[in-house]
Amino acid sequence: MRPYDVVIIGAGPYGLSAAAHLRTIKGLEVCVFGKPMSFWEENMPVGMLLRSNWTATQIADPYESLTLEAYRAASGNHLSAPVPLDRFVQYGQWYQQRAVPDVDRQNIVSVETAPKGFRLRTDDGETVPARRVIIAAGIGSFAWRPQEFRHLSSAQASHTSEHRDLRRFDGQRVLVIGSGQSALESGALLHEAGADVEIVGRAHKINWLQGRLSRALHHRLGKFTRQLLYAPTDVGPAGLSQLMARPDLLRFLPHGLQDKLRRRSVRPAGARWLVERLKDVPIRLGRTVASATASANQVIVRLDDGRERLVDHILLGTGYRVNVGKYEFLNPQILESISCVNGYPVLRKGLESSVPGLHFLGAPAAWSFGPLMQFVSGTHYASRAVTRYILAEPEPAKGQAIVRHGRSIPSV
Repeated sequence: MRPYDVVIIGAGPYGLSAAAHLRTIKGLEVCVFGKPMSFWEENMPVGMLLRSNWTATQIADPYESLTLEAYRAASGNHLSAPVPLDRFVQYGQWYQQRAVPDVDRQNIVSVETAPKGFRLRTDDGETVPARRVIIAAGIGSFAWRPQEFRHLSSAQASHTSEHRDLRRFDGQRVLVIGSGQSALESGALLHEAGADVEIVGRAHKINWLQGRLSRALHHRLGKFTRQLLYAPTDVGPAGLSQLMARPDLLRFLPHGLQDKLRRRSVRPAGARWLVERLKDVPIRLGRTVASATASANQVIVRLDDGRERLVDHILLGTGYRVNVGKYEFLNPQILESISCVNGYPVLRKGLESSVPGLHFLGAPAAWSFGPLMQFVSGTHYASRAVTRYILAEPEPAKGQAIVRHGRSIPSV
């Protein structure tokens, strides 16, 4: 079988956007594997709203024609802001049907190096050779389950990503752990579904986005000043937002400083529209769980202040911790060759890892290219960066396949 020039693993926003951009290179054979928008459709709760603003919810495409506005006009679907999860999933599937209609829905179960690149294997046993592999497999493998809950069964404690419909907890007493968007929105959805909910978080206060003072300041600043202070990518506070939108500039800073700026830009926070929905949900801050003990069909939870709770279920809104070693499809030999820092691959220009021809898009790229890579708005930078990198490749030596380059991709 003749190898593909590029195989993309993952058909979410990053995988689809990268494929759409790469297919502007004439003669480049690109194949995408995965079920389109599967993580968003299967691992996010019904009723969820996207926290990012309208502009930052757009999936990048090379011709800027597959926008939310275009989807709304083509489908007749009403779209509100914030964008509901189900509409975003439909938008992503609409994008895929127009930009990458030939997605192969098989899963890749193995990636290993080969003499002329890589050899991949699908879940039905098919072998797929590729000269270059782009991993855009999302964050599903990185769901974080703190140590104090790992001994509990899935019936007693689960991560927010494990539930599509929280209405199953109707009438149950549920303890939600966390103080970020995932925990807070899950608490609201559980309460609205009829559960008896309490939220416990180690933070001493909740960072609410766009408070009254912030909204008043934005109104006074005027449109021009707001555009100077805030990038359309919607990552980071005033001023810092513009730096986060420029990964190539951020990379020049010492990593110690980058880490401080990253924490300031993506600290746990909740959308302002959750405040009213949580007014009847008790939230206990500045507390951690000292122990969680199974008792028949329930769990006894003891907090660090000695108080106890008897609950039917613990829902972990504890986020995600990137560790590419948890991508089970990566061959151990490849994993050993990937230079990493705290689970993140160290990436160079074109989001290429220390293994030549192996690229990572999305959250795994955050250590090297900043927190923008954790959001849909990062597709604009990542897709163009990897496409420019491949366009700039030197012509292959005699006897190698020739890749004919087409149009260039503008920078962000």
